[in-house]
Amino acid sequence: MQTHGRSDRMAEAIRRLVAEMLQFRIKDQRIVGMVSVTDVEVSGDLRHAKVFVSVFGDEEQESLTLEGLRSASGMMRGEIGRELQLRHAPDLSFRIDRTARHAAQLNDLFARIRHHEAGDAADERGA
Repeated sequence: MQTHGRSDRMAEAIRRLVAEMLQFRIKDQRIVGMVSVTDVEVSGDLRHAKVFVSVFGDEEQESLTLEGLRSASGMMRGEIGRELQLRHAPDLSFRIDRTARHAAQLNDLFARIRHHEAGDAADERGA
């Protein structure tokens, strides 16, 4: 059970460091738009970390951002190893987190339904 706590602490530390690197150190032109690190999952043996990012932009910007992140992953891995004083820093893999986009789409859908229902109610009152 203790290793689970360690992987959670490692995941949070990696999330914080990657977010800081994206904000202040990474200057890759492919990383476009607003990028935020939403979550990190670290394997039980601490050798692999999945970094989930949210990209404010379209699918092309997401794709370019992933290319840039993958290109910078070696440098980020080295920085993480130094910052956290790890003998073996985890391999980083990046994934797009589309949760925010899906939530916005659902909100739009619900707004259209409410607007449509309000229109139907007004038609019934006028009839």
